[in-house]
Amino acid sequence: MFWRRNRAVAVPLQSEEAEALERSVEKTRESVFGRVSQLFRRPVLDESTWDELTQLLMESDIGPSRAFRLVEHAREMVEGETLKTPVEAETALRRQLVESLGAAEPMLLEDQPGRLAVHMVGVNGSGKTTTSAKLSAYLRHRGRSTLLAAADTFRAAAIDQLQVWGERTGTDVIAGQQGSDLGAVVFDAVHAARMRGLDTVIIDTAGRLHTKTNLMDELSKLRRVATKADPDVTQVALLVLDATTGQNALMQAKRFLEAVQVDGIILTKLDGTAKGGVVFAVFEELNLPIWYVGSGEKLTDLAPFDHLAFVNALFR
Repeated sequence: MFWRRNRAVAVPLQSEEAEALERSVEKTRESVFGRVSQLFRRPVLDESTWDELTQLLMESDIGPSRAFRLVEHAREMVEGETLKTPVEAETALRRQLVESLGAAEPMLLEDQPGRLAVHMVGVNGSGKTTTSAKLSAYLRHRGRSTLLAAADTFRAAAIDQLQVWGERTGTDVIAGQQGSDLGAVVFDAVHAARMRGLDTVIIDTAGRLHTKTNLMDELSKLRRVATKADPDVTQVALLVLDATTGQNALMQAKRFLEAVQVDGIILTKLDGTAKGGVVFAVFEELNLPIWYVGSGEKLTDLAPFDHLAFVNALFR
């Protein structure tokens, strides 16, 4: 059974959440971590085993330095006879992977009290618009009332797409015309949610602008705009990263973090890559918790990220 560890008492993941996590790492498990498990089925761990383990971890996009550290630690424990069998060595590796994702899970949006304004930030193509709709469906399924804000006014397609998703999820969408002011859309959406008694506004922001105005400055202003519309709203910014872009996703994230306050990560398209080890690189290099992962194309293909469940799924 998978467990969510982000609350004071361990809560079992719902079956659909566990299944989504399984789907999200299927390619990575089949291409890399299944082979890692095979290494630990050998009767003896020799020099070639450690070399193969290092190579496999690097193939998963976990990062060279991280791969070397993990293998060296496991090797030292085996050679120092702290670990007596290959199975114990595999267990130790799993434990290291879990611990490398931080000491605590984030509070999820469904656990937050009061009204929320959720800013979805990231570059175009990362999956912000689709993920905004998935997040709306996810939260509505868990008892929160939602409103979508089409604040990516640079792209008419993004506005149209969000409106289509709104119809599919039964969620109202506040939108302006292409090229309209981002702040005006956010103000209207947050104010409308307050007046209608809705508790969550999900704001699909721009990944670029139609003017020469600095994007990061505009994104920073949106927090102030939301506060003007509702002084009591709690604001959360989630950085949407495309797992299939690997190290490029990290470079994009670092540019955002230089200028925009971010609370956590949504890692999209994790099911579309065999390099799921990027999860470990994202956490270590950005020092931000991963809140949710995308596991497919359907509206329901969004799952809360759980350290232990994720690592266990890699080795199943």
